[in-house]
Amino acid sequence: MFRSDLFRTAAFRLTLGLVGIIVLGMLLELGLLYGQISTYEKLRTDDLLRRSASVLMQEAPGDLEIRLKERSTSELRVFLNAAALFDKNRHPIVGDMKAWPAGLKFGPTMQKLSFVLPDHSVTVMRFLVVEVPGMQPGRTRLLVLGRSRHMINELWQVAQRSALFAMVPVVLFALLAGMVLSRRALGRITKMHSSIEQIMKGQMRERLPVGRGHDELDRLAGSVNRMLDRLEQLMGEMRDVGNDIAHDLRTPLARVQARLDRVNAVAQSLDPSIEDKERFERAMGLCQRDLEQCFSIITALLRIGEIETGQRRVGFQQMDIMPLMMDMADLYEPIAEMQGLSLSVVPHEGPVPLWGDADLLNEVLANLLDNALKFTAAGGSVTLRAGCNELAEAWFEVRDTGVGIAIEERNAVMGRFYRADKSRHIPGSGLGLSLVAAIVRLHEARLVIEENNEVGVMSGTVFRLIFPAITAEDKAA
Repeated sequence: MFRSDLFRTAAFRLTLGLVGIIVLGMLLELGLLYGQISTYEKLRTDDLLRRSASVLMQEAPGDLEIRLKERSTSELRVFLNAAALFDKNRHPIVGDMKAWPAGLKFGPTMQKLSFVLPDHSVTVMRFLVVEVPGMQPGRTRLLVLGRSRHMINELWQVAQRSALFAMVPVVLFALLAGMVLSRRALGRITKMHSSIEQIMKGQMRERLPVGRGHDELDRLAGSVNRMLDRLEQLMGEMRDVGNDIAHDLRTPLARVQARLDRVNAVAQSLDPSIEDKERFERAMGLCQRDLEQCFSIITALLRIGEIETGQRRVGFQQMDIMPLMMDMADLYEPIAEMQGLSLSVVPHEGPVPLWGDADLLNEVLANLLDNALKFTAAGGSVTLRAGCNELAEAWFEVRDTGVGIAIEERNAVMGRFYRADKSRHIPGSGLGLSLVAAIVRLHEARLVIEENNEVGVMSGTVFRLIFPAITAEDKAA
């Protein structure tokens, strides 16, 4: 199975493709080399034929015949493969051509023809026909010179052998390298497959192995591991959400049941006095408050689920956060005054543009302000501030002088139904910051929780939201 998978890996197929490209490149190079050799040899042959003809035309008629007869022992044999003298009627006079080559025409241009050599072998030759003086004055003869293409053939054979000897080791080495790389990749995939099998069996803490090469498999494994981290977190929240809902709803519902029992006992009393009537109305009011708390928890859970699906991104647009902060401060200012707190907005020169949904950011501000006012004692202050950093990232923050949040609890408070020790005596569902976290993720922003370290402040918390810079794609949308 491992061997069959070895040849089906992407690395081996990529190596085969690379080998094919190398072979095609070498064949193309061989073709180009043959073209260069052929052109060079053709020009060289034409030059040798013309120079040989020029030398022989200067010979006396008698000496020319002697040179042609003795050609086998002269330097002409080196340059010419065939040379003969014919009369005007194309009858042979002297030379190693016993008949006029078939298809040869008289003219100054070079001609390529097939020629039968004395050993009866057929070869392709280039011929040149020139006119030379005859033995008698006023008579001319035809000098035929020929040179074969044997040099081209020999060079072509040498080039073929060289290419073959060069191609074989290259192909073998490439195939060997492909098998090694495939075996390495297959080994990593086998480890990943084993990890995936463990995850499928319920071992959600298992992660894919990530090497140190930072190649595409490592990047893929890293992305899958981050996805598994998020899935594990979501599964943990889903696993706990039933218990959390039951726990948080059981208390108000139990109180409603107890109060209704008391109301029922009062209603059955025979003496419907004014005091009983007030007790009845007070019990009904408390029941209504507890039921409203149950409904608020359910509404918050549904709202978080809607936001986490990402369906609200269709309402995103470029906006200025300052008007939203001013409106929200005006809305909560009476509540702050009733609690003996000061609520202020630090002015900012110019707009603070960001890409987001105004309704969702109103919910963020409302939840953060509600928390800040809830956990800040009388005489304290809550401040809203916004601006842009050097990366053109918009930000806004809610700063209070309340009880503060411990460092080890700053991540936990963003989870559903989490209540810090300092806040367990204060009414609430523990879902406000979970809703804020869902909206922050939807906006791809960052939420930073810090200690309020302003001069003269003993404690307090800063919730700062940093939004990504507006891109050209956002403006186009």
